[in-house]
Amino acid sequence: MTKVLIATIYVFEPIIASSTKVGADRLILLIDKEPDEKQQKSLDIIKQSLGTVLEIKTVATDIYDIVDVAKETVKIIDLLSDKDEIYVDITAGRKTKALGLLFGAYARINRIKRIMYVKEEDKSIVSLPRLSYSLSPGQHKIVNYLVNHEVTSMSRFATKIELSQAMLYKHIRELKEMDILEETKEGLKVTDYGRIVVL
Repeated sequence: MTKVLIATIYVFEPIIASSTKVGADRLILLIDKEPDEKQQKSLDIIKQSLGTVLEIKTVATDIYDIVDVAKETVKIIDLLSDKDEIYVDITAGRKTKALGLLFGAYARINRIKRIMYVKEEDKSIVSLPRLSYSLSPGQHKIVNYLVNHEVTSMSRFATKIELSQAMLYKHIRELKEMDILEETKEGLKVTDYGRIVVL
């Protein structure tokens, strides 16, 4: 069993603390597509400090696109072995990147052992709740379809996803209340949250 830590990075201290705390064998760092000098220096320090004792990989992501960061997180988790023990550290890096990592972890919560935040004052670890998205199979079908298709007719939409029109309208109302769907001038659209929920 390999212990894998997935973390955002800007400063190096929390990553060294969390990787030491969990006894990580592999470290996957979400860096900016164009790291600034401070992030690059932190990455260099981590490689010098931990590179001889654990495998370090970087994945470049957008800074502000939470859905993109969540997608990359899901890709990383899906590529790891089912035998790996996966930890997530959202301490360092931009808040938007940390949220993307967190939401991606929630999309694969059954694979995550622990989600952590390292306190700046004493480097102790705060465990965050392991939440999951809860959609019914019908709701999931609706969101998945809308991510890739435009709806011009509700009756055709219901037929395509094999739901009655009554059930379709019920699910759409619930999905709107959950902020997963929204009504726009162009019609029914999936929100960023909705795109994350079906990753």
